[in-house]
Formats: sequence, C-alpha cells, structure tokens
Amino acid sequence: MRPARLVPVIVPILALTACSAAAGSKPAAGLGPITMPSASSPSPAVSGAVRLAPLPSPSPSPVRTSSPAAPAACSIFPADNVWHADVSKLPVASNSSTLVASIGASAAVHADFGSGTWDGGPIGIPVTTVPAGQATVRVSFQYADESDPGPYPVPANAAIEGGPSSTGDRHVIVYDPAHCRDYELFAARPLSGGAWQAGSGAVYDLRGNRLRTAGWTSADAAGLPILAGLVRYQEVAAGHIDHAIRITVSHSRNSYVWPARHAASDSSDASLPAMGLRLRLKASVSLAGLPAQARVVARAMQQYGVIVADNGSPWYLSGAPDSRWDNDALHALGTLTGSDFEVVNTSGLMVSPNSAQVRH
Repeated sequence: MRPARLVPVIVPILALTACSAAAGSKPAAGLGPITMPSASSPSPAVSGAVRLAPLPSPSPSPVRTSSPAAPAACSIFPADNVWHADVSKLPVASNSSTLVASIGASAAVHADFGSGTWDGGPIGIPVTTVPAGQATVRVSFQYADESDPGPYPVPANAAIEGGPSSTGDRHVIVYDPAHCRDYELFAARPLSGGAWQAGSGAVYDLRGNRLRTAGWTSADAAGLPILAGLVRYQEVAAGHIDHAIRITVSHSRNSYVWPARHAASDSSDASLPAMGLRLRLKASVSLAGLPAQARVVARAMQQYGVIVADNGSPWYLSGAPDSRWDNDALHALGTLTGSDFEVVNTSGLMVSPNSAQVRH
C-alpha cells in the first residue's frame, strides 16, 4: 500500500534514531491488503551476504521472473548491511508488548507468496532479472522529487506484482547482476514505445550500504529496498535465509526508525509500530512441527527477524513467487501468531543514521 509522503522531524523512539511525520500530507494511494488462497546487549554477529546460484548464459529474452539468481560477484548488499544483521541476541524493547498488541497479538503469520496464481497474477512480488546490456528506458514518476530519475533497464514485459491487470501496488523489481544494481518501481505501468510510468522509483547499488535521503519514499512505504527482504526459493531450498524478511502491518504511526527513511501514516499514536521497526520470532517458539520450507523461514525470523516496511495485512511476509513453492507448507506458518514475536532494540547496531552498515 502506498503511503502519504511525509515531512520528518527528529524524535527519540525505542532509544533509536527516529523521525516523525507532520500531518496534512498527501493521502495514501494503493489498495488494501493482498489475499492468498488458504490452501496452501552484546554486539551481534553479522552473517555473510546472500549468495545465489550463477546465471546461465543470457538468452535473447531479457526477462526472468523466478526468484533472482546472481553471479557470485554480486550479493544482495554487503555482509555488514543491516538486512544481514543477526538480531537473535539483541535486547527486547521496553514497549515490545504494546507494539506487538497493536500489530495483532492473536493475528496469524501469513506467507504472502507461493506457487501458481491468484486473481490472475503471481503469488508474491516477482523479480525480473536482466542480462548485461539490457536497454534502459525512461520512467516518469508521480513523485519525481523523491524518486531516482534513472533511466531504468526495465523490459517491456517485466513482471508486475499482481499481473498486468492488477489494481494493487504493481511493484516492478528489476535485478541487474551484471552491474550489481536493483531497480524498483511502485504503481508501474508500461507505456507505448518502451517507456514506463510509476508512482515512485528507487535504484540501489547492491555493493554499498548507502540509505536513501531522509524523508524519501522508495518503491516501498518505508523507503527501503524490497528485494533485500523477499523470501526467495533458492535460499529456502539451500536451507538458510541470511536476511530479515519484509512484513506489513495494518496500522502504523507517522514516524520511522533506522534503517527506514519514510513514514506511512497520519497517526501519532505511540502504541503503533513505526516504519523500519524490527521484530524477531522468540527463541522459545518450537519449529519442530513445521514443514521444511516453513521451518527455514521461521528459523530466519528467529535469527534475522522481520522489518516493518509497508501498511497492509498484519504479519504478512513478503517473498518472490516460484513454481517450486509448496503452498500447503508455507500455509503452516499460520500456526505462528503475533504473540510469538518481540520487538528488538537495534540502536546498538547503527554505525551512522545515514548508512545501513552495522557494527561487527
């Protein structure tokens, strides 16, 4: 769901650097929550960055829409990036129970990704991987003042969240392993002649830790990259996810905490979560009864946690669609509820408020 663009001021939240948004900003655009078919503290250690399987030789078609595969030279952000930070030993925030209750202590976790289609589109946020030499095109933006101007290497047939006819968020994620860059669009629509239009857009150098300008949105409400927080089939098949997972909440407040850069609400209610809030699945929660795919996801939530990145349905986990997902296994994550989570205080991780780098 696309939030209003908000003007930040600095306020302390959870002992973290946080920004609060002024009222009177533009109304949020986008639709409500996505649904899926039911069938289906000590300084932390930081793991290595995501290493995905090598790409085959590029074919004439520029588009791949399965979970992204990368040459070993291009990982999805460095090993010391906040998305890869192990938060399993961080202290619990003092207001954790209040924030969890506001998100929904009894609400079930939901994997908002899977195999097959739903309402005519892929289940999840698809990633289009392009080869070296992919032609760049012009993208026009509704919020040009908070968007990276491009050009963007977006193919005419790039995969759109929800499918070509979607009336939802219509995210387009373009992964360019040759240049180690991630291009992301919100509310993306192709135009004649190869150009695109979008609500907002962001470009990320996957080799660095630079955050967006404070107060700027991205293709996501929190001003964060979407690709970094997606659950991808290859990593689950390998038995380990080494990054935090993107989640949505039904209501947030008009503030954000590091590493987020943008807020998504008019509410100043301190009991509501801020964009960028990090939570983890409690270590006491047993994973023994979960199917293999669900167990890998749950284990990642215990070690790397989840990051609040957008408004939507509570405890919805984001991932890339893939025909190899077992929807029934992913649906088993619904045995977990909000009460199984706790908010962590990440202030000890931060090296700089303008960098995603974390302390070793």
